[in-house]
Amino acid sequence: MDFGPYLFLATLEGAVGAAVLALTAVGLSLVFGVMRVVNVAHGEFFMLGAVLAWWVATTVGGHPALGFGVALLVAPVLVAGIAAAVDMTVLKRIEYDPERTIVATIGLLYILQQVTLMTYGPDARPVEPPFNARLALPWVEWAEGGLRMYWPWGLSTTSYKLAVIGAAVVVLLGVWALMARTRIGLLMRATQLDREMALAFGIPVERIYALVFGLGAGLAALGAVLVVPIQQAHYLMGADPLLLSFIVVIIGGLGSLPGTVLAAVLIGLSDGIISVFFSPTLAKILATLLVALVLVFRPRGLFGAQAV
Repeated sequence: MDFGPYLFLATLEGAVGAAVLALTAVGLSLVFGVMRVVNVAHGEFFMLGAVLAWWVATTVGGHPALGFGVALLVAPVLVAGIAAAVDMTVLKRIEYDPERTIVATIGLLYILQQVTLMTYGPDARPVEPPFNARLALPWVEWAEGGLRMYWPWGLSTTSYKLAVIGAAVVVLLGVWALMARTRIGLLMRATQLDREMALAFGIPVERIYALVFGLGAGLAALGAVLVVPIQQAHYLMGADPLLLSFIVVIIGGLGSLPGTVLAAVLIGLSDGIISVFFSPTLAKILATLLVALVLVFRPRGLFGAQAV
């Protein structure tokens, strides 16, 4: 096979990772943008979504589509509820102080990780995808004065991976519509711009904060549910999503949803392509170097610290 089809296949694999990363990073960006809270436990909410997806799918049983469908609905809601409860019982009591919030979420990280280890165990466990048909991908190239299409051996993907990309696009459009076209989104943006003025106008800021913190964690859990049939649920799987989400948020611009999505596509595609042709470690190193360059030459990120 020529290099072109290999590159196309690696790009497609990177697009799957970019889709999941965009969901996870948008959740982190929402929390920081509205609440000005750095949630170090964001990766553990991702992990919790994957573990709960395995538990729900295993409990429901039956056809894989049934168990996965229930997990897709239940796991993000459960994680969002846990995150909202954490906000109301912990973050609210420390008044969202930046330093104390970082320490509190670090403690939450270890609590979630160790509780999962004690209840779920150390083993990595898969969730069967609801559908997984193998699809041959065509390759088009210019040959002998015209376009020629053929199906190279080995150039294929699965229907589920394409569904992950489509689902992520739909959810991200839904988040944009929520923020830009609904009353709840208006209250979120008002709270982000001026918390004291929002309180003066009677906006329930504490409820908005709980909603945003839960929504951010729920998006991370949704990304985990989508990816767990491709990967496996494991109690230590939150580290990479947390690192990449911070990289994406810094590059895109703190609190900027368009910048976060653009940076997620950039990092996800590059991570997938570099991992296929070289190594995953090199991909992480280059992403970290890119963050350093952004902080030096454009500290506010690609889109700056604009309103979401």
